[in-house]
Amino acid sequence: MVMDLDAHLGNDYPYSEEDFEKTLLTPSYRVELRNATNEQLDRFISAGMVNDWSLLSWKEVGRPYRVENMAEKRVQWENEHGRNMPVHKAWEMFNRSFHEWFVKDVPSEKKQARQDMFNHLAKFDMKEVRIALKSVIMLNLWNYAHRVKDGIWDPRGKRALFQGLHLKKPRILFLGAAEGYEAMQLYSMYPDGEIVMVDYDEYCKTDRFAQFPDTYPFLGYNSATGQSRVWYKDQMNITYIVDDIRNLPFGHEFDIVLSVGLLEHFSDEVKPEVMEWHRKFLKPGGYAILTTPRNQLQSKVYYKVMEDVMNHTYRELMDIRQMGLYVYENGFDILKHGYIKVHNGIIAQPR
Repeated sequence: MVMDLDAHLGNDYPYSEEDFEKTLLTPSYRVELRNATNEQLDRFISAGMVNDWSLLSWKEVGRPYRVENMAEKRVQWENEHGRNMPVHKAWEMFNRSFHEWFVKDVPSEKKQARQDMFNHLAKFDMKEVRIALKSVIMLNLWNYAHRVKDGIWDPRGKRALFQGLHLKKPRILFLGAAEGYEAMQLYSMYPDGEIVMVDYDEYCKTDRFAQFPDTYPFLGYNSATGQSRVWYKDQMNITYIVDDIRNLPFGHEFDIVLSVGLLEHFSDEVKPEVMEWHRKFLKPGGYAILTTPRNQLQSKVYYKVMEDVMNHTYRELMDIRQMGLYVYENGFDILKHGYIKVHNGIIAQPR
């Protein structure tokens, strides 16, 4: 059922259990309250593609697809400075660029971009027409990927991936947390614990996380009643740390170590270190949860059209077998694996 947006504006907590099985498009994102009771969630994840990871080889699966086309601002910076952009600078540029799209009023900006294109066309200003046309194409792709398809946050797919863990009041460590979406989804499903988010770009804490909409509803669990419920960001126990992952003082003290879109930003020489970051903070019996972007035609098109938004850093697109081999060969047993809309997902434990 599609909800009336106007009827829900102006409330601190605008959605409740009365809104289960409904969905609506806000100007910036989709509210998704369907499948509130976790029934049929498995249809949002294709899992169990590999029966025995020890029998899989790189010769069989090949190497990941590398996204080579870089954002124009990165290319300009490197031309001006005569060297490769430092990794930290690249991440800062990406975070600011990406966040600008999350806060857009997409329908309004689509309308304005089309009007700009027609205005420039009437003046036969073809340079400005090309710029406006690119904006129209990017806005339409973002609208489809994030609002209509809900492929970036993908709450139904993420809930399907996260369900079934044996956890009560878990401590969750989110590495490279950005706005922190997936940790908040996990908290709502396994409540009353703690989230520690870590990112070494302060902008992620002050803007990406701080501006994540307080009215966004997460479908989860009420530990007091045993029923489904709606959670909001300010109802969760969250600490946000700005630091390099390598500087964290923690020991083996977390029930979940989570990363989303982290592994694919590192070359093969560094991936063992990235996997060790997941291992070193886990309690015995804890879960490492990782996602990476899928190697599929839609993703390749997305990273081409949206290159000026997305492509400031080294990036790979993987299939689930490639991602799984990185996890397995670096000392983890894979408990659950599969792909959702635009991401691969793995839940694993150290061997």
